[in-house]
Amino acid sequence: MSFSLALGYSDVGKALTTADQVWVRRKNRSVVLECLRTHTTLSRAGLAAKTGLNPSTVSSIVTELLQEGLVRETDLLPSPNGRPGRLLELSPDGGSAIGIEINVDYLSVMLTDFCANILWRCRVPSDPQDSQEAILLKSIQLVREGLAAEPAQGLRPLGIGVGVPGLVEMHTGELKLAPNLKWQGVPIRAILSTAVDLPVFVENEANAAALGEYYFGAARGVENFIYLSAGIGLGGGILIGGKLFRGSQGFASEVGHMLVQPGGELCGCGRRGCWETLVGPQAVLRRVQKTLREGARSSMGAMVAGDFLRITFENVVQAATEDDPVALQALDEVGTYLGVGVANLINIFNPELIVLGGALNLASPFLLPAIERTAQVDSLLPAYEPVRIVPSFHGTDACVMGAVTLVLDEILREPVFG
Repeated sequence: MSFSLALGYSDVGKALTTADQVWVRRKNRSVVLECLRTHTTLSRAGLAAKTGLNPSTVSSIVTELLQEGLVRETDLLPSPNGRPGRLLELSPDGGSAIGIEINVDYLSVMLTDFCANILWRCRVPSDPQDSQEAILLKSIQLVREGLAAEPAQGLRPLGIGVGVPGLVEMHTGELKLAPNLKWQGVPIRAILSTAVDLPVFVENEANAAALGEYYFGAARGVENFIYLSAGIGLGGGILIGGKLFRGSQGFASEVGHMLVQPGGELCGCGRRGCWETLVGPQAVLRRVQKTLREGARSSMGAMVAGDFLRITFENVVQAATEDDPVALQALDEVGTYLGVGVANLINIFNPELIVLGGALNLASPFLLPAIERTAQVDSLLPAYEPVRIVPSFHGTDACVMGAVTLVLDEILREPVFG
């Protein structure tokens, strides 16, 4: 990552207004913090070299960050020509961040320090039949429990990140539409910030997970990649040039609702033939159940005492590890449909990397061969050749870690202290 465009506060001259100077100062602070996040430890001289900022500017900014607790000094750096300096790194004690994932059938909450080390976590089932009010009240309760947890004591809370499976208006934090939750027009940011009195950042769950993989997971250092996550639906998060591609209002990357089979299965969004109807866990289960009803022999029948409707996606993956032909066939067919959509995404976005999350992560050993085989055939070869397709680093925690990252990203990108 290059920081060569950074502006040194002492370099910009006297023509800048006070507002300009404040903006440049804040931007330079974020450049220093981001550089330390990317390179882990650096000296003041190393920061100046990496960022292109004047040494005096770096020294002044580092002094502020040390006072605010966002950065700390570590080991002495030997110097043959003078007084030894100290290496710098982000300070875990810079604050705490809370992430929460509101999904169709569970709530997941995670508390971390400023370096994303997990301090406390909780995951509870959620009944899809519960009201919005009940689920949001439970979410608030879990956030408060996290903030009150012993590991958080002494750390200033930096904010709350929320990942939800739907369309989020990025300027207001309102959940406009979540087909699988059956929610519409829910002002999540306003509700949570009023209840907890902290900054709240709300994002589509796949966007949040993509950001988490970029900062702390499988996509570290990769500027252009696509994250795909299957659960009840199929979500996508797209990073271009190291930034989330959100579109004009924040509704971009709803790749699960690409129309790929006109007149096909009914989707939760009310349309037919969306990509997610062909590639999610429910698509696998429909294939398995159909094959078993037609008389195919499989170990999955014994797992559920012959009641095929009780078969879970985890049962299918377990059976596949035992070379069950019905499970393997269903996963291969779904992997092929995944490959068709992946090929389209490769042709459109030319990514370096595609990360498979959610249930796709669980079944990736069986899905990847079919995805790669199909994508290679259906995408343009020059675009396909450099692409790597890998499982998520965070697995089922990708979204909640991404929700934490929303808070840390806001601090690192545009520090609010000082």
